[in-house]
Amino acid sequence: MIERQLFTDDHDIFRDSFRRFVEKEIVPHHDRWEDQGFVDREVWTSAGANGFLCTSMPQEFGGAGADKLYSVVVMEELARVNATGIGFGLHSEIVAPYILHYGSLEQRTRFLPAMASGESIGAIAMSEPAAGSDLQGIRTTARRDGDSLVLDGSKTFITNGWHADVVIVVAKTNPAAGAKGTSLVLVEQGTEGFSKGKRLKKIGMKAQDTSELFFDGARVPATNLLGNENEGFVYLMQELPWERLQIAVTAVASAQAAIDWTLEYVRERRVFGTTVAQFQNTRFKLAELQTEVQIARVFVDRCLELMMRSELDTASASMAKYWCSDLQCKVIDECLQLHGGYGYMWEYPIARAYADARVQRIYGGTNEIMKEVISRSMGLGAKRG
Repeated sequence: MIERQLFTDDHDIFRDSFRRFVEKEIVPHHDRWEDQGFVDREVWTSAGANGFLCTSMPQEFGGAGADKLYSVVVMEELARVNATGIGFGLHSEIVAPYILHYGSLEQRTRFLPAMASGESIGAIAMSEPAAGSDLQGIRTTARRDGDSLVLDGSKTFITNGWHADVVIVVAKTNPAAGAKGTSLVLVEQGTEGFSKGKRLKKIGMKAQDTSELFFDGARVPATNLLGNENEGFVYLMQELPWERLQIAVTAVASAQAAIDWTLEYVRERRVFGTTVAQFQNTRFKLAELQTEVQIARVFVDRCLELMMRSELDTASASMAKYWCSDLQCKVIDECLQLHGGYGYMWEYPIARAYADARVQRIYGGTNEIMKEVISRSMGLGAKRG
Protein backbone atom coordinates (compact mmCIF):
# COMPACT_ATOMS: atom_id res chain seq x y z
CA MET A 1 0.00 0.00 0.00
CA ILE A 2 1.12 3.56 -0.71
CA GLU A 3 2.08 5.33 2.51
CA ARG A 4 -0.20 8.22 3.38
CA GLN A 5 2.31 11.02 3.80
CA LEU A 6 -0.49 13.52 4.37
CA PHE A 7 -0.70 12.59 8.05
CA THR A 8 2.01 13.34 10.63
CA ASP A 9 2.99 11.51 13.81
CA ASP A 10 0.72 13.89 15.73
CA HIS A 11 -2.23 12.84 13.58
CA ASP A 12 -1.37 9.20 14.25
CA ILE A 13 -1.29 9.81 18.01
CA PHE A 14 -4.67 11.53 17.77
CA ARG A 15 -6.01 8.60 15.72
CA ASP A 16 -4.92 6.11 18.38
CA SER A 17 -6.58 8.20 21.07
CA PHE A 18 -9.84 8.58 19.18
CA ARG A 19 -9.86 4.90 18.22
CA ARG A 20 -9.71 4.00 21.92
CA PHE A 21 -12.58 6.40 22.56
CA VAL A 22 -14.63 4.79 19.80
CA GLU A 23 -14.00 1.27 21.09
CA LYS A 24 -14.97 2.27 24.63
CA GLU A 25 -17.69 4.90 24.24
CA ILE A 26 -19.35 4.11 20.90
CA VAL A 27 -19.00 0.51 19.71
CA PRO A 28 -20.56 -1.11 22.83
CA HIS A 29 -23.65 1.10 22.55
CA HIS A 30 -24.28 1.41 18.81
CA ASP A 31 -26.65 -1.57 18.57
CA ARG A 32 -28.83 -0.06 21.29
CA TRP A 33 -28.74 3.33 19.60
CA GLU A 34 -29.92 1.75 16.37
CA ASP A 35 -32.85 0.21 18.22
CA GLN A 36 -33.84 3.51 19.89
CA GLY A 37 -33.25 5.62 16.78
CA PHE A 38 -30.75 8.10 18.25
CA VAL A 39 -27.48 8.18 20.14
CA ASP A 40 -27.31 9.18 23.79
CA ARG A 41 -26.39 12.83 24.32
CA GLU A 42 -23.73 11.72 26.78
CA VAL A 43 -21.51 10.58 23.92
CA TRP A 44 -21.49 14.17 22.65
CA THR A 45 -20.38 15.69 25.95
CA SER A 46 -17.85 12.91 26.43
CA ALA A 47 -16.40 13.57 22.98
CA GLY A 48 -16.27 17.28 23.74
CA ALA A 49 -14.54 16.73 27.06
CA ASN A 50 -11.89 14.64 25.30
CA GLY A 51 -11.28 17.25 22.58
CA PHE A 52 -12.82 15.32 19.68
CA LEU A 53 -15.35 17.96 18.58
CA CYS A 54 -14.65 21.10 16.53
CA THR A 55 -10.91 20.37 16.50
CA SER A 56 -10.31 22.83 13.65
CA MET A 57 -12.02 25.71 15.49
CA PRO A 58 -9.70 28.38 16.91
CA GLN A 59 -8.86 27.99 20.58
CA GLU A 60 -10.53 31.32 21.38
CA PHE A 61 -13.85 29.70 20.49
CA GLY A 62 -13.27 26.44 22.34
CA GLY A 63 -11.64 24.40 19.58
CA ALA A 64 -8.14 22.98 19.36
CA GLY A 65 -6.97 25.24 16.54
CA ALA A 66 -5.81 22.13 14.69
CA ASP A 67 -5.87 21.49 10.95
CA LYS A 68 -8.84 19.78 9.32
CA LEU A 69 -6.98 16.48 9.00
CA TYR A 70 -7.77 15.82 12.66
CA SER A 71 -11.45 15.91 11.74
CA VAL A 72 -10.67 13.61 8.81
CA VAL A 73 -9.22 11.15 11.33
CA VAL A 74 -12.50 11.28 13.28
CA MET A 75 -14.52 10.62 10.11
CA GLU A 76 -12.31 7.70 9.07
CA GLU A 77 -12.34 6.05 12.47
CA LEU A 78 -16.12 6.26 12.75
CA ALA A 79 -16.45 4.77 9.26
CA ARG A 80 -14.01 2.00 10.17
CA VAL A 81 -16.51 0.61 12.71
CA ASN A 82 -19.58 1.75 10.72
CA ALA A 83 -20.71 4.05 13.55
CA THR A 84 -23.11 5.87 11.25
CA GLY A 85 -25.26 7.15 14.11
CA ILE A 86 -22.61 9.63 15.19
CA GLY A 87 -23.12 13.09 13.64
CA PHE A 88 -19.79 14.56 14.74
CA GLY A 89 -18.62 15.35 11.19
CA LEU A 90 -21.60 17.49 10.23
CA HIS A 91 -21.54 19.23 13.61
CA SER A 92 -17.80 19.98 13.64
CA GLU A 93 -16.96 20.47 9.97
CA ILE A 94 -20.16 21.77 8.39
CA VAL A 95 -22.25 23.64 10.95
CA ALA A 96 -19.42 25.11 13.04
CA PRO A 97 -17.45 26.40 10.00
CA TYR A 98 -20.49 28.29 8.72
CA ILE A 99 -20.71 30.10 12.05
CA LEU A 100 -16.95 30.66 12.16
CA HIS A 101 -16.67 31.96 8.59
CA TYR A 102 -19.83 34.05 8.33
CA GLY A 103 -20.98 34.72 11.89
CA SER A 104 -20.52 37.87 13.92
CA LEU A 105 -18.19 37.87 16.89
CA GLU A 106 -21.23 37.64 19.15
CA GLN A 107 -22.54 34.61 17.26
CA ARG A 108 -19.19 32.85 17.28
CA THR A 109 -18.74 33.53 21.00
CA ARG A 110 -22.27 32.39 21.80
CA PHE A 111 -22.45 29.19 19.78
CA LEU A 112 -19.00 27.73 19.07
CA PRO A 113 -17.66 27.03 22.60
CA ALA A 114 -20.83 25.12 23.50
CA MET A 115 -20.54 23.15 20.27
CA ALA A 116 -16.90 22.30 21.00
CA SER A 117 -17.85 21.00 24.45
CA GLY A 118 -20.73 18.94 23.10
CA GLU A 119 -23.26 20.80 25.25
CA SER A 120 -24.86 22.21 22.10
CA ILE A 121 -25.48 20.07 19.00
CA GLY A 122 -25.59 21.70 15.59
CA ALA A 123 -27.57 20.96 12.43
CA ILE A 124 -28.10 22.60 9.07
CA ALA A 125 -31.53 22.61 7.45
CA MET A 126 -31.37 22.71 3.66
CA SER A 127 -33.63 19.96 2.25
CA GLU A 128 -37.38 20.40 2.06
CA PRO A 129 -40.18 18.05 1.04
CA ALA A 130 -40.10 19.59 -2.47
CA ALA A 131 -36.45 20.70 -2.65
CA GLY A 132 -33.44 18.44 -2.16
CA SER A 133 -30.42 18.86 -4.43
CA ASP A 134 -32.07 21.94 -5.97
CA LEU A 135 -31.38 24.45 -3.23
CA GLN A 136 -32.77 27.25 -5.38
CA GLY A 137 -36.19 25.66 -5.05
CA ILE A 138 -36.57 26.06 -1.28
CA ARG A 139 -39.81 27.60 -0.04
CA THR A 140 -39.08 28.31 3.62
CA THR A 141 -39.22 32.07 4.14
CA ALA A 142 -37.76 34.49 6.67
CA ARG A 143 -39.45 37.89 6.55
CA ARG A 144 -38.47 41.04 8.38
CA ASP A 145 -40.77 42.27 11.14
CA GLY A 146 -39.14 45.13 12.99
CA ASP A 147 -36.09 43.82 14.81
CA SER A 148 -37.09 40.20 14.15
CA LEU A 149 -37.10 37.58 11.42
CA VAL A 150 -40.21 35.43 11.17
CA LEU A 151 -39.72 31.98 9.62
CA ASP A 152 -42.39 29.86 7.94
CA GLY A 153 -41.88 26.53 6.21
CA SER A 154 -40.60 23.03 6.80
CA LYS A 155 -37.43 21.01 6.38
CA THR A 156 -36.85 17.27 6.14
CA PHE A 157 -34.03 14.71 6.22
CA ILE A 158 -32.14 16.86 8.75
CA THR A 159 -29.15 15.09 10.28
CA ASN A 160 -28.82 15.77 14.04
CA GLY A 161 -32.23 17.40 13.69
CA TRP A 162 -33.92 15.78 16.66
CA HIS A 163 -31.06 16.52 19.07
CA ALA A 164 -30.19 19.92 17.59
CA ASP A 165 -29.81 22.91 19.89
CA VAL A 166 -28.93 25.30 17.07
CA VAL A 167 -29.97 24.96 13.43
CA ILE A 168 -28.71 26.92 10.44
CA VAL A 169 -31.88 27.34 8.39
CA VAL A 170 -31.68 28.06 4.67
CA ALA A 171 -34.57 30.42 3.91
CA LYS A 172 -35.76 32.92 1.33
CA THR A 173 -35.58 36.50 2.56
CA ASN A 174 -36.46 37.78 -0.91
CA PRO A 175 -38.47 35.05 -2.65
CA ALA A 176 -38.78 37.05 -5.88
CA ALA A 177 -34.98 37.10 -6.32
CA GLY A 178 -34.52 33.32 -6.55
CA ALA A 179 -31.09 32.14 -5.40
CA LYS A 180 -30.04 35.75 -4.85
CA GLY A 181 -32.75 36.08 -2.21
CA THR A 182 -31.50 33.25 0.00
CA SER A 183 -30.22 33.78 3.54
CA LEU A 184 -28.97 31.69 6.45
CA VAL A 185 -30.68 32.10 9.82
CA LEU A 186 -29.68 30.68 13.22
CA VAL A 187 -32.65 29.16 15.04
CA GLU A 188 -32.26 27.83 18.58
CA GLN A 189 -34.07 25.04 20.38
CA GLY A 190 -36.97 26.48 22.37
CA THR A 191 -37.79 29.22 19.87
CA GLU A 192 -41.55 29.72 19.81
CA GLY A 193 -42.99 28.49 16.52
CA PHE A 194 -40.07 26.11 15.91
CA SER A 195 -40.88 22.43 16.39
CA LYS A 196 -39.31 19.11 15.58
CA GLY A 197 -41.26 16.36 13.90
CA LYS A 198 -40.85 12.63 14.22
CA ARG A 199 -37.51 10.91 13.83
CA LEU A 200 -37.58 9.51 10.32
CA LYS A 201 -37.30 5.75 9.85
CA LYS A 202 -34.72 5.00 7.20
CA ILE A 203 -33.33 2.00 5.33
CA GLY A 204 -30.02 2.48 7.12
CA MET A 205 -28.24 4.86 9.48
CA LYS A 206 -30.84 3.82 12.04
CA ALA A 207 -29.00 5.40 14.99
CA GLN A 208 -28.79 8.79 13.26
CA ASP A 209 -31.51 11.13 14.55
CA THR A 210 -32.71 12.33 11.15
CA SER A 211 -35.74 14.54 11.66
CA GLU A 212 -38.35 16.87 10.23
CA LEU A 213 -38.32 20.52 11.33
CA PHE A 214 -41.25 22.93 11.21
CA PHE A 215 -41.36 26.72 11.36
CA ASP A 216 -44.75 28.29 12.01
CA GLY A 217 -44.19 31.98 12.57
CA ALA A 218 -40.94 31.20 14.37
CA ARG A 219 -39.59 34.54 15.53
CA VAL A 220 -35.87 35.13 16.07
CA PRO A 221 -33.88 38.34 16.53
CA ALA A 222 -32.68 39.85 13.26
CA THR A 223 -29.18 39.52 14.72
CA ASN A 224 -29.56 35.75 14.20
CA LEU A 225 -29.02 36.31 10.49
CA LEU A 226 -25.80 34.49 9.61
CA GLY A 227 -23.68 36.70 7.40
CA ASN A 228 -25.26 39.18 5.02
CA GLU A 229 -28.90 39.07 4.01
CA ASN A 230 -29.57 37.48 0.59
CA GLU A 231 -26.02 36.08 0.33
CA GLY A 232 -26.81 32.64 1.75
CA PHE A 233 -26.62 30.85 -1.59
CA VAL A 234 -23.11 32.20 -2.15
CA TYR A 235 -22.08 30.91 1.27
CA LEU A 236 -23.55 27.49 0.53
CA MET A 237 -21.63 27.24 -2.74
CA GLN A 238 -18.39 28.24 -1.02
CA GLU A 239 -18.71 25.52 1.62
CA LEU A 240 -20.03 22.68 -0.56
CA PRO A 241 -16.65 21.44 -1.91
CA TRP A 242 -15.41 20.62 1.61
CA GLU A 243 -18.77 19.11 2.55
CA ARG A 244 -18.71 16.85 -0.50
CA LEU A 245 -15.11 15.85 0.09
CA GLN A 246 -16.10 14.70 3.57
CA ILE A 247 -18.56 12.26 1.97
CA ALA A 248 -15.74 10.94 -0.19
CA VAL A 249 -13.49 10.53 2.87
CA THR A 250 -16.08 8.41 4.68
CA ALA A 251 -16.85 6.46 1.51
CA VAL A 252 -13.25 5.33 1.09
CA ALA A 253 -12.85 4.47 4.78
CA SER A 254 -16.12 2.52 4.72
CA ALA A 255 -15.08 0.60 1.60
CA GLN A 256 -11.77 -0.32 3.20
CA ALA A 257 -13.56 -1.51 6.32
CA ALA A 258 -15.77 -3.75 4.18
CA ILE A 259 -12.71 -5.33 2.60
CA ASP A 260 -11.11 -5.87 6.02
CA TRP A 261 -14.25 -7.55 7.42
CA THR A 262 -14.44 -9.74 4.32
CA LEU A 263 -10.81 -10.78 4.48
CA GLU A 264 -11.37 -11.97 8.05
CA TYR A 265 -14.55 -13.82 7.07
CA VAL A 266 -13.22 -15.64 3.97
CA ARG A 267 -10.14 -16.81 5.84
CA GLU A 268 -12.32 -18.50 8.45
CA ARG A 269 -15.40 -19.62 6.51
CA ARG A 270 -15.04 -23.14 5.10
CA VAL A 271 -16.99 -24.59 2.16
CA PHE A 272 -16.32 -27.72 0.12
CA GLY A 273 -13.50 -28.68 2.46
CA THR A 274 -11.51 -25.45 2.18
CA THR A 275 -11.73 -21.78 3.12
CA VAL A 276 -13.57 -19.32 0.90
CA ALA A 277 -10.28 -17.44 0.60
CA GLN A 278 -8.76 -20.33 -1.37
CA PHE A 279 -11.10 -19.87 -4.35
CA GLN A 280 -9.61 -17.90 -7.21
CA ASN A 281 -12.81 -15.88 -7.58
CA THR A 282 -12.47 -14.69 -3.98
CA ARG A 283 -8.82 -13.75 -4.31
CA PHE A 284 -9.23 -11.98 -7.64
CA LYS A 285 -12.37 -10.15 -6.56
CA LEU A 286 -10.75 -8.83 -3.39
CA ALA A 287 -7.62 -7.88 -5.36
CA GLU A 288 -9.77 -5.86 -7.75
CA LEU A 289 -11.66 -4.14 -4.94
CA GLN A 290 -8.51 -3.30 -2.99
CA THR A 291 -6.95 -1.80 -6.10
CA GLU A 292 -9.94 0.44 -6.71
CA VAL A 293 -10.08 1.56 -3.08
CA GLN A 294 -6.36 2.37 -3.18
CA ILE A 295 -6.90 4.47 -6.30
CA ALA A 296 -9.78 6.29 -4.59
CA ARG A 297 -7.72 6.94 -1.49
CA VAL A 298 -4.87 8.49 -3.49
CA PHE A 299 -7.34 10.80 -5.24
CA VAL A 300 -9.08 11.76 -2.00
CA ASP A 301 -5.76 12.43 -0.27
CA ARG A 302 -4.79 14.67 -3.18
CA CYS A 303 -8.09 16.54 -2.77
CA LEU A 304 -7.36 16.88 0.94
CA GLU A 305 -3.99 18.43 0.10
CA LEU A 306 -5.74 20.94 -2.14
CA MET A 307 -8.33 21.64 0.54
CA MET A 308 -5.60 22.33 3.09
CA ARG A 309 -4.21 24.95 0.69
CA SER A 310 -7.70 26.36 -0.02
CA GLU A 311 -7.33 25.24 -3.65
CA LEU A 312 -10.02 22.55 -3.84
CA ASP A 313 -12.37 23.37 -6.71
CA THR A 314 -16.03 22.44 -6.98
CA ALA A 315 -15.59 20.05 -9.90
CA SER A 316 -12.86 18.00 -8.19
CA ALA A 317 -14.87 17.74 -4.98
CA SER A 318 -17.89 16.65 -7.02
CA MET A 319 -15.79 14.01 -8.77
CA ALA A 320 -14.58 12.68 -5.43
CA LYS A 321 -18.07 12.62 -3.92
CA TYR A 322 -19.74 10.85 -6.83
CA TRP A 323 -17.00 8.36 -7.71
CA CYS A 324 -16.10 7.36 -4.16
CA SER A 325 -19.69 6.93 -2.99
CA ASP A 326 -20.45 4.84 -6.09
CA LEU A 327 -17.35 2.78 -5.33
CA GLN A 328 -18.34 2.40 -1.69
CA CYS A 329 -21.67 0.86 -2.66
CA LYS A 330 -20.01 -1.39 -5.24
CA VAL A 331 -17.35 -2.65 -2.82
CA ILE A 332 -19.82 -3.33 -0.02
CA ASP A 333 -22.15 -5.17 -2.41
CA GLU A 334 -19.32 -7.39 -3.68
CA CYS A 335 -18.10 -8.04 -0.14
CA LEU A 336 -21.60 -8.93 1.02
CA GLN A 337 -21.77 -11.48 -1.82
CA LEU A 338 -18.57 -13.12 -0.56
CA HIS A 339 -20.23 -13.50 2.85
CA GLY A 340 -23.01 -15.56 1.28
CA GLY A 341 -26.19 -15.87 3.33
CA TYR A 342 -24.50 -14.51 6.43
CA GLY A 343 -23.93 -11.23 4.61
CA TYR A 344 -27.67 -10.67 4.69
CA MET A 345 -27.87 -11.09 8.46
CA TRP A 346 -28.17 -7.86 10.46
CA GLU A 347 -25.67 -8.95 13.13
CA TYR A 348 -22.89 -8.92 10.52
CA PRO A 349 -21.35 -5.47 9.97
CA ILE A 350 -21.36 -5.91 6.21
CA ALA A 351 -25.18 -6.07 6.21
CA ARG A 352 -25.49 -2.84 8.17
CA ALA A 353 -22.88 -1.13 6.02
CA TYR A 354 -24.84 -2.19 2.92
CA ALA A 355 -27.95 -0.43 4.20
CA ASP A 356 -26.07 2.57 5.56
CA ALA A 357 -24.02 3.27 2.42
CA ARG A 358 -26.86 3.82 -0.02
CA VAL A 359 -27.62 7.36 1.11
CA GLN A 360 -24.06 8.47 0.32
CA ARG A 361 -25.06 8.69 -3.35
CA ILE A 362 -27.99 10.96 -2.46
CA TYR A 363 -27.11 13.50 0.22
CA GLY A 364 -24.68 16.34 -0.31
CA GLY A 365 -26.22 16.60 -3.78
CA THR A 366 -27.14 13.45 -5.72
CA ASN A 367 -24.47 11.85 -7.85
CA GLU A 368 -26.46 12.86 -10.92
CA ILE A 369 -26.12 16.48 -9.82
CA MET A 370 -22.39 15.90 -9.30
CA LYS A 371 -22.09 14.80 -12.93
CA GLU A 372 -23.99 17.93 -13.99
CA VAL A 373 -21.52 20.08 -12.02
CA ILE A 374 -18.55 18.27 -13.55
CA SER A 375 -19.89 18.50 -17.09
CA ARG A 376 -20.51 22.23 -16.73
CA SER A 377 -16.90 22.68 -15.62
CA MET A 378 -16.00 21.08 -18.95
CA GLY A 379 -18.02 23.68 -20.87
CA LEU A 380 -20.91 21.28 -21.46
CA GLY A 381 -23.72 23.27 -19.82
CA ALA A 382 -27.15 22.14 -20.94
CA LYS A 383 -29.22 24.66 -22.87
CA ARG A 384 -32.79 25.14 -21.71
CA GLY A 385 -35.88 26.77 -23.03
